[in-house]
Amino acid sequence: MLQRLLEDYGYLALFLGTYFEGETILVLAGFLAYREYLELWMVILVAFIGSYAGDQTWFYLGRWKGNSLLERKPKLKLLADKALRYLNKYPDLWVLSFRFVYGLRTVMPVAIGMSGYPPLRYLVLNGIGAAIWATVLGYTSYIFGAVLEEVLGDIKRYELTILGTLVVVGLLVWGIRRWRHRRARLNATPPSDAQD
Repeated sequence: MLQRLLEDYGYLALFLGTYFEGETILVLAGFLAYREYLELWMVILVAFIGSYAGDQTWFYLGRWKGNSLLERKPKLKLLADKALRYLNKYPDLWVLSFRFVYGLRTVMPVAIGMSGYPPLRYLVLNGIGAAIWATVLGYTSYIFGAVLEEVLGDIKRYELTILGTLVVVGLLVWGIRRWRHRRARLNATPPSDAQD
């Protein structure tokens, strides 16, 4: 059943996960490629396409609506300001490497779009960065599966436990991010005037 589910929806889930965020789902997909549920070359290709398409979308949203988007989200505005400071010092380096920086990954394309960075240059460097990211993280996760098998022996009997653990960790990371985001939003909302 697991194999059929992954064959039907694994690449779609990987595309959507990398379009919006990326790291956790790519780690899981790399492990599944090691277990031969998915093809490693397809994992890397789909992760590249999802990440590239998502970051292009956020870049153009940043160009067209960046300020209005960030005005509604004060925490993201603070992160975007930080991202812009980094971007002003080393623009091309940041376009190539922002995927590897935890905490700035989602806001960086918006900030780059707001900065006036040339769209054609972003198109090319973002593609190179997405290809490096998908390849490095995909292969690293694949190797992680090999190391686990070396340490645990016959990994088949631990497969569901490992997959479950990766899913739970991914959900916890996602939940903590959502909770922090919601808490930051509530703290940034000014209290309403009390009526006497």
